[in-house]
Amino acid sequence: SMGVSITQYAFVSPHSENMLFGMGNPLLDISAVVDKDFLDKFGLKPNDQILAEDRHKALFEEIVKRNKVEYHAGGSTQNSVKIAQWMLQKPHKVATFFGCIGKDRFGEILKKKAEEAHVDAHYYEQNEEPTGTCAACITGDNRSLVANLAAANCYKKEKHLDLDSNWELVKKAKVYYIAGFFLTVSPESILKVARHASDKNKIFCMNLSAPFISQFFKEPLMEVMPYVDILFGNETEAATFAKELGFETDDIAEIAKKTQNLPKENTKRQRVVVFTQGKDDTVATVGDRVTMFPVLDIDQNDIVDTNGAGDAFVGGFLSALVQEHALEECIRAGHYAANVIIRRVGCTFPEKPDYH
Repeated sequence: SMGVSITQYAFVSPHSENMLFGMGNPLLDISAVVDKDFLDKFGLKPNDQILAEDRHKALFEEIVKRNKVEYHAGGSTQNSVKIAQWMLQKPHKVATFFGCIGKDRFGEILKKKAEEAHVDAHYYEQNEEPTGTCAACITGDNRSLVANLAAANCYKKEKHLDLDSNWELVKKAKVYYIAGFFLTVSPESILKVARHASDKNKIFCMNLSAPFISQFFKEPLMEVMPYVDILFGNETEAATFAKELGFETDDIAEIAKKTQNLPKENTKRQRVVVFTQGKDDTVATVGDRVTMFPVLDIDQNDIVDTNGAGDAFVGGFLSALVQEHALEECIRAGHYAANVIIRRVGCTFPEKPDYH
């Protein structure tokens, strides 16, 4: 089909390596199917994302003993850039990823998995803290995520991002993506990247990531917001964000509009806001209008695990964005990627996409 040849043509150029830059928390996902008693025991909601506290220590010890436990390379931003790379296929290393890991077995697994996914990962490695993990507690088609950041929390701007060789990779990119989760780790690193993108009229994307980000990290979030060209989030995150900002509406289209109109540094680009809503339509600001985009149909029985659906949507979206496709096309690519991911355990994917 015409679409495919255009894609191949666009990527003949060797200059497309490191065109997409991601920075975030590299985590090893430990996923297991649990029951309601397990959730109750640790005070977890069926569908949530939280940071681990002392009371969750035992959770990590228990979850690895479940009979069907799976280990997958994870971390929200890392998942998204991997999926973008998977959608693009060639050349390898279109996506760059920065984050912090430990010098340990889990860290080695993350390095190996990034390499297998053809992502150009440059980890800051330290031995104070072990590689971070994320327990994905699955019940039905819900997932409750508990992240123990550990090493991921040790990322240091001056020890990694500021190094000339690393900053050169940042400068090579045209599209930047950082999940809101990284605001808890290194807001100064995010701001440095965001300001660079804004100054050079490149595209900086961010994700609301989880309700707790808007609730407890509102200050760093709003410091970065003027530099955000594309903001992602789901319906729950959008509602929390609206509440924290006093929007006084729970209408998702109106929230998208008000978010789009927040102050913006680079006025050459109008902010785009994209809110996914699970099986319901994706809501996006297209110019001055808010438009609804239906997701792909899927039989309830085909949904294996919704963990990673949001990351996959962003990954698909970014893969079209680096090819400078229209917003509608970016959303279509996002819907395709999410539809593939929810049929599988963890944020994993088949060898090749079947996308035209």
